[in-house]
Amino acid sequence: MASKGVILAGGVALIVVASAAIFGVQHIIGDRTETSAGLAASAGGPPVLRRLTQAQYKHVIADVFGPDIKIGGRFEPDIRDGGLIEVGAGKISVPASGLEQYAKMARSISAQVFDKQHRDSMIDCQPASVGAPDDKCATQFLGQVGRLLYRRPLTQVELGALVQGAGDATKTVGNFYSGLEIALTSMLQSPEFLFDWEVTKGGAAGTTLDGYSKAARLSFFVWDTAPDEVLLTAAEKGELDTQKGIEKQVDRMLSSPRLEAGARAYFADMLGFDGFDNLAKDPAIYPKYSFGLATDAQEQTLRTITDHLLTRGGDYRDLFTTRNTFLSRQLGAVYGIPVPKDAPGATPDGWQPYTFAAGDPRSGILMQVSFLALHSHPGRTSPTLRGKALRETILCQKVPDPPGNVNFNIVQDTKNPLYKTVRQRLSAHATQPTCVGCHKMMDPIGLALENFDSIGTYRAGENGTTIDASGNIDGVKFSDAEGLGTAVHDHPATTACLVNRLYAYAVGRAPTKSETEWLRGALMKDFAAEGYRLQPLMRQIATSDVFFRVVTPDTESKPVRSAALQGVEQ
Repeated sequence: MASKGVILAGGVALIVVASAAIFGVQHIIGDRTETSAGLAASAGGPPVLRRLTQAQYKHVIADVFGPDIKIGGRFEPDIRDGGLIEVGAGKISVPASGLEQYAKMARSISAQVFDKQHRDSMIDCQPASVGAPDDKCATQFLGQVGRLLYRRPLTQVELGALVQGAGDATKTVGNFYSGLEIALTSMLQSPEFLFDWEVTKGGAAGTTLDGYSKAARLSFFVWDTAPDEVLLTAAEKGELDTQKGIEKQVDRMLSSPRLEAGARAYFADMLGFDGFDNLAKDPAIYPKYSFGLATDAQEQTLRTITDHLLTRGGDYRDLFTTRNTFLSRQLGAVYGIPVPKDAPGATPDGWQPYTFAAGDPRSGILMQVSFLALHSHPGRTSPTLRGKALRETILCQKVPDPPGNVNFNIVQDTKNPLYKTVRQRLSAHATQPTCVGCHKMMDPIGLALENFDSIGTYRAGENGTTIDASGNIDGVKFSDAEGLGTAVHDHPATTACLVNRLYAYAVGRAPTKSETEWLRGALMKDFAAEGYRLQPLMRQIATSDVFFRVVTPDTESKPVRSAALQGVEQ
């Protein structure tokens, strides 16, 4: 059954008839689903269907077509589940408005790929005539690009339909490149590109992902982008069906410079940096806050993390106590530290390494602008928000939502002469019976950061009263923010949370019961033995049998696919 769509090419509106093999979701589902016999005997979980996140979409386009290709359009918002956007990506549907945006982006990207500036470097062949179809050249280009966009070779039916569509369009518009542009537009708004499909297969060792699904899971985990040609070739040759082949590819990927982008993607997700998109501060109170400062704040933390974990190969726990970081001039203004433009060690973009001196009130990523500003109100600090964020983001401890009828008047009244500091206002507020339990979980932690205002500037007092930054976390007492960092460093939930959340990020869902037993047992033991270093942990996950094992019957995964494609099928 054919479907008609209006596609813009070179400013001309064209009615193009495209076969269901290009746009037909039901055909794709049937073609890509493999049934499996039996269940694996040990740890594993169901396959998932994940929509590409905004970052992954951008990374794939840059990898396939070049970093200078601009993406014009608005993405459907990502959702967060279990603390991660990457897990929420498996629970997203695409409404009609979202399809329109993807179509707009597809047309924009395709137009750039086939403009005179790019097309000669994009296409390895030349058509016999620019004004007529050339199925051989079209097959070569669409097959090569489709392999990268779909993360697998195109089937003969898919490729044949695309070539025919390109040829029909060429006859209509009289230009070979415009015909290819229309075919590429089809691919870029196809569910096969927009969603990461995981296909299973059975074998002597039980049910597992097929080679191309293994390649995609590995690549999105380690690099936050689609598999490169080397990884796809390994899948094609069956090398990813052997432990030796998987280890070879994982070691290659972990030694690649692209690992940094993958690590940055994970920690930006874990720390909730998408929250900066909607973060605002009162300009009358915090004139230094700006979009530029927010961008630099995220960059500082990500540079601190990747330098410590990847460049230095450091202990993950030390991120909460380290005094080594990086500063820009905007951040220097908030921290009260001069940042000369041409300081020794400065990078061309103005960043420079910096070490806070012993005795300085700042140490660790919890005392950086990114954490302090993100978890504060527009016009005042919030020990409650900061404590909640630390519990949920760093320790994986869920804090219940407040009741709907809570009275926050005392907390919000910063001018009350009876309660001059946040600690005093929270103490008065926490006398309400419905508030006591939760505030005991959050406030003693967040109050340790009260020496830093809503954008992270240091302050010794509030309303003329010296700030008391003492507190405790799960029975461990401390006197200030540095003590909090040490307590978090030593808290057993800190490392357990990373293991759990990193695995959930890698597989795109919450761990199953059997996987949780493995995470808490063998994997946690290995993580400790390796000095709590990130790269060995990633290697342990990516080379384990558990990472690819599937234990849920294929029929149970179908509702997930149906929900994700709710809007696509309309």
